Amino acid sequence: MTLRALAEAIGAELVGGDPEAVVSNLASLSEAGPGDVTFLANKAYAAQLAATKATAAVVAKDTEPVAAALLRVDNPDLGFARVALLLKPPPARPAAGIHPSAVVSERARLGENVSIGAGTVVEDGAVIGYGTVLMPQVYIGAETVVGDDCLFYPGVRVYHQVTIGSRCIFHAGAVVGSDGFGYAWTGQGYFKIPQVGTVVVEDDVELGANVTVDRARFGETRIGMGTKLDNLVQIAHNVKLGPCCAFAAQVGIAGSAEIGAGVQMGGQSAVVGHVKVGSGLTIVGQSAISKSVPGRESGAPADRLIWIDSPAKPMREQLEEWRNIKSLGKLRKQIKDMEQRLKRIEEEEKSS
Repeated sequence: MTLRALAEAIGAELVGGDPEAVVSNLASLSEAGPGDVTFLANKAYAAQLAATKATAAVVAKDTEPVAAALLRVDNPDLGFARVALLLKPPPARPAAGIHPSAVVSERARLGENVSIGAGTVVEDGAVIGYGTVLMPQVYIGAETVVGDDCLFYPGVRVYHQVTIGSRCIFHAGAVVGSDGFGYAWTGQGYFKIPQVGTVVVEDDVELGANVTVDRARFGETRIGMGTKLDNLVQIAHNVKLGPCCAFAAQVGIAGSAEIGAGVQMGGQSAVVGHVKVGSGLTIVGQSAISKSVPGRESGAPADRLIWIDSPAKPMREQLEEWRNIKSLGKLRKQIKDMEQRLKRIEEEEKSS
């Protein structure tokens, strides 16, 4: 596309460069060359923007001109994502139809324009919505309902009696509806507690590769609309996730925890069971929430919406604690000096 067409398509202000210059590829600031589009979302990399050889860069509206043409937008991340869709559109979805090797129950109901790949199994009573794509080797259990325009990559497993909303994307290896981790000790071994509940995944949810969402012991495990879970996230039984949460890789949520709307969790962070995490919180990677934490809905101030460490505490408190720890060496030296001076004074008094 020309820069002029690209700017019009994403609603950007074009500053500098040749409006008729053609771009066709995407690259990072440091690796980009002629014909490439790059972006700057973090001002810490401003020096790289000044030195980039890209034809154009998607930047914030207050960015000063550089050698590359600038596509100024309100949100560079979002703007660059739109550029990516224009220059590098995703592969076309498979054509509608059922592969000859797929096994689809006669008692399953399929909407129009459904695509079912090789080796996929759809059990009795399952419902697959309009335009949904099940790639090869997907399993859909009995009486499970999948909404419209979903995309399940190879190897997705959805157990029985699960409800999936519309426009959901499940990446390879995701498992939804497996048994929650529940056992009773008999004195000689573990007795498996039946997990008779279900899982409800609302609209526009994306699950990364090998995400696992456990079936409830009773009632439901629920994933709120618009939530995005990175690879290897574990959601235990009876967990409730609010809308628009975003969890990075290897996050773990223990049983019966309730997570509010818009909660963000960094990689390898965790929440213990049976607690409530308020809306709008950010939990820094490798932190662990060990108690209920209020969020925006309770009027929590901004400096108590970012939690860090294990057990986690508000960022402000943790930074103060780290500063105090860092000063311990200096404080120890001061105390040692005071002790030596006091000892000299005592000796002088004795000698006099």
